[in-house]
Amino acid sequence: MIPAEQSAAFVCQMEQVLDLYEQPYDPAYPVVCLDESPKQLLQYETFTAADGQRHRDSAYVRRGVVDLFVATEPLRGWRQLTVEADHKAATWVQFVANLMDTTYRTATKVRWVMDNLSTHKLHFFYAHFPPEVAQAYLRRMEIIHTPAHGSWLNMAELEFSVLSRQVLDQPFASAEQVRQVVDHWVRRQNAKTQPRNWQFTTADARIKLVKLYPTI
Repeated sequence: MIPAEQSAAFVCQMEQVLDLYEQPYDPAYPVVCLDESPKQLLQYETFTAADGQRHRDSAYVRRGVVDLFVATEPLRGWRQLTVEADHKAATWVQFVANLMDTTYRTATKVRWVMDNLSTHKLHFFYAHFPPEVAQAYLRRMEIIHTPAHGSWLNMAELEFSVLSRQVLDQPFASAEQVRQVVDHWVRRQNAKTQPRNWQFTTADARIKLVKLYPTI
C-alpha cells in the first residue's frame, strides 16, 4: 500500500499535468513536453553469403551511447529532436535555452512538462549563464514535473515510441548516422501537422485511478 503522503504527492503532480493538457492552445503560453532517451551505438560485422548477398553478422563492436533530446508541442503537432553526447545538466540547459531563443523567442511563458530528473532544475541556468541572462530565461519558463513512476503522463514519450518503431529499430555505428535518420524523421513528422488528442482528464483519473488517491 502506498503511504498517504506519497500518494498525495503523486496525485497532486498528476492533476497539475492533466489540468495543463486540458487548456486550449495558446502560442503565447505553449505547453512543451520534454524527454531524453539513450541510443547505444553498435557496429556490426558483415559477411558475404553463398548467394552473393551481404548479411549482418551477430558480432558487433560497441561504439558508445548517444542521448536523444525531444521537445514536442502536442497541441501544435510539432517536435524538435537533437542527438547529444550526454544528458548532463549543461546539455539540458543548452537544449532548452536554444529553443527559448528560437522557436519560443516571442512566447510570454513556456510551460515545460518533464520528469523530475536531477538535471532538470532551473538553478542550473545560473550555473551556465550570467545572473541577468539566467533570470531572463526563468521569467519566461515554468516547469511542471511528472510524478515519480508517472512518466506515462509525459507526451514526449509518445514521440519516442513512434520514433523507435519507425526508424530507430536498427543498429547505428555513429552519432552522425543517428542524426541523419532522426532529422529526416522530424522533418517528415512536422510536415504532417497532426496535433495530439490527449483524452485522459483529471475527471477520468478520479474514477479510473481512484486507488491512487489518499483515503480521507
